[in-house]
Amino acid sequence: MAHFINDRAALVAEAVDGLVAGSGGRLARLDGDPAIRVVLRADWNADRVAVVSGGGSGHEPAHAGFVGRGLLTAAICGDVFASPSVDAVLAGILAVTGPAGCLVIIKNYAGDRLNFGLAAERARALGLPIETVTVADDVAIPGAAQPRGIAGTLLVHKVAGHAAEDGRSLAEVAAAARAAAAGVKSLGIAVSGCTMPGGVAESRLAPGQAELGLGIHGEPGIERIDLPPAADLAGLMTARLAEALPGDGPLALLVNDLGGTTALEMQVLTRAVLATALGSRVRLLLGPAAAMTALDMHGASLSLMPLDAATEAALTAATEVPAWPPAVPVVAPATRPLPDGLAQQRPVPSPSHDPAVARAITAICTALIGAEAALNALDARVGDGDTGTTFAAAARAVLADLDRLPQAEPAALCGALSDRLARVAGGSSGVLMSIFFAATGSGLADGLGWPGSLDRGAARLQAHGGARPGDRTLLDALVPALAALPEGGLAAAARAAEAGATATARMIRAGTGRSSYLAAGDLDGVEDPGAVAVARAFAALSG
Repeated sequence: MAHFINDRAALVAEAVDGLVAGSGGRLARLDGDPAIRVVLRADWNADRVAVVSGGGSGHEPAHAGFVGRGLLTAAICGDVFASPSVDAVLAGILAVTGPAGCLVIIKNYAGDRLNFGLAAERARALGLPIETVTVADDVAIPGAAQPRGIAGTLLVHKVAGHAAEDGRSLAEVAAAARAAAAGVKSLGIAVSGCTMPGGVAESRLAPGQAELGLGIHGEPGIERIDLPPAADLAGLMTARLAEALPGDGPLALLVNDLGGTTALEMQVLTRAVLATALGSRVRLLLGPAAAMTALDMHGASLSLMPLDAATEAALTAATEVPAWPPAVPVVAPATRPLPDGLAQQRPVPSPSHDPAVARAITAICTALIGAEAALNALDARVGDGDTGTTFAAAARAVLADLDRLPQAEPAALCGALSDRLARVAGGSSGVLMSIFFAATGSGLADGLGWPGSLDRGAARLQAHGGARPGDRTLLDALVPALAALPEGGLAAAARAAEAGATATARMIRAGTGRSSYLAAGDLDGVEDPGAVAVARAFAALSG
């Protein structure tokens, strides 16, 4: 797998430089030994308790991305997934610790415990007031002697950073952090591992599998499962977390993207978690956001913390750190009525039934639904990979409304299909289908008959869409099929559509659409997915 890096050995140092350069002067880094990569507040004057943490890189924005007022005073960055050295941690502690002392927050991994712990001991030996707090929030293994410290550590950072910014003593800051660490619980899920920069992607999961209870270093999860729908997954994860969260009081929830999960998926998972019994207790929501990642891992983690007034004040306190996901109250989703203009559409026609029409519609829709994956695969080579989904979504919507359609009234049927497609089918394919049926329906209402009305539909497609036959679009299958229909019937139309779709594979220049932005080599040998969809529809009609 390709990565945007120079030298793998210099990766972390260059990343730290990039973070500091883009901070607008908020951040600084220690100079000198290149193996000591410490990011600290540029405005720090050591007048209060310092809060220091860190660990291996690859978890960005954690840890250095959370250095700033109200959060960390300094972060020490190790190599990817490797704890920083004792000297690096000690350098960070010495750089920011004044008379008020320093709290060192440690994730419960062996390397971090040893290196941060020894550095803290050396700092104490130098006469500095130092406290340490170890976070072990992972509930993947019930009763584990050493639970891992994962994304819940970030909530401890926020609680400690707020207490320090508030001017509290070292003992008070440490007590607040220990209480937060004792309460926070986390659990992760992923459908892929992660790829080391400069390395190659490796998969240990079969399609449709997931690992539950994995850490943040790419290590396997405690349990391999078949990935259920998001609602069931949320139920499974929150049930495990509920066992570790006694009581029934309010909670804060951090929904953390492990690095490679889309925003759409994270929003669906968030909604699903909030809909669970445990989710109903969530008062404050942080995220969904990439907060403590595992490089490009396609996964997520949930971290929950009991809320009292002090914790709520700490989590909601403002911070200047751009990457920090602000805590927001959980409220019922707001809705507003549809605007009046949408209601002022054509009257809804009364349903009517025609068995032959119902069979034809069912055959076309079934064929398009069955072709979803194949059409998406084609479109992924020349577009954005959604043509099959667009046609299948339209087909499902039409099938769901089949008994409510005016099947026995051709003009009204086409108008009804146009209205439904305009509402449910997105992208250019959806609106083109709507235009086609609207124009066909108007032709039937004007008495043109089916051939003339279908030709009108195709003409309106060309007028509004700007494409012509030969431009490598669905018209390359539709127009020949309609030309063959009057003399040869559906069988001839299906053959013409198939031939037209096949011919698009030899069209190495597209006149319009997404394919028009591609090089000839990317198009050569690939059929246009819209044309293939039309051919599938005519094939289904012809029996």
